[in-house]
Amino acid sequence: MFKRSIPVLLSSVVIGSAALGSAAFNTASAEEKFIVVQSTTSTQNSGLYDALLPRFTAKSGIEVRVVAVGTGQAIKNAQNCDGDVLLVHAKSAEEKFVAAGHGVSRSDVMYNDFIIVGPASDPAGVAGSNDVKTALANIQRARAPFASRGDDSGTHKKELALWESAGIDLSGASGGWYRETGSGMGATLNVAVGMGAYVMTDRATWIAFGNKAGYGIAVEGDDDMFNQYGVIQVNPKICANVKAELSKTFINWVLSKEGQTAIADFKFNGQQLFFPNAGDKPNS
Repeated sequence: MFKRSIPVLLSSVVIGSAALGSAAFNTASAEEKFIVVQSTTSTQNSGLYDALLPRFTAKSGIEVRVVAVGTGQAIKNAQNCDGDVLLVHAKSAEEKFVAAGHGVSRSDVMYNDFIIVGPASDPAGVAGSNDVKTALANIQRARAPFASRGDDSGTHKKELALWESAGIDLSGASGGWYRETGSGMGATLNVAVGMGAYVMTDRATWIAFGNKAGYGIAVEGDDDMFNQYGVIQVNPKICANVKAELSKTFINWVLSKEGQTAIADFKFNGQQLFFPNAGDKPNS
């Protein structure tokens, strides 16, 4: 009787262990079904992800965890293997990231534009301008306060490029009429409003910004203020922790007709904030 019970008991233990092991594996698999997206702040602050990501998760079962920082920091984080996907807006820096082997490939996702906003008093007389170089020259000439993010973000990179293209050297201006906040876009807008300064921002963040306090768009419509966003899979050959299949599923969805439609559908107070331009063909 006792001898006969031993195999039964052992079988129960083995089956029980297998069941527990299977349950643990399934739990671990479920817990790991997420990706980390290193992202620029404008896509987060505008509310785009709140509208976009639940649709993707409902379709795929993949959770997306967003780290929203300036583009420069997002790229550094991705280079350090902290993340699966990079979604930012500094095309030349993105292309360097891929060329250096940190990313698999880069694809255009969507665009909007940069604008310069300023106080109603308009001390530099630039309101209504669609010529950003002339407007920046007038701001510099008037020594009118200008708040810059100063944080190596995509917006900051673009702003510096525009000053350079206008032939303006900022080396002696820092701390005077030109103030670097070292902060994100929302915080920099708040600083600008507080000090009556002009500031360059992406249009999406401005539309969603709640503390306008009489500020308005001063400069817009120049082709040089085009703002392109791109998406890149972090290279799993360099970063072994990258969830290659899950991140590819996300990128393919964002670039697909469904994902692009979801981007186009996102509006704030009736205004479209981002314009998809990836086309219908997803990455292979």
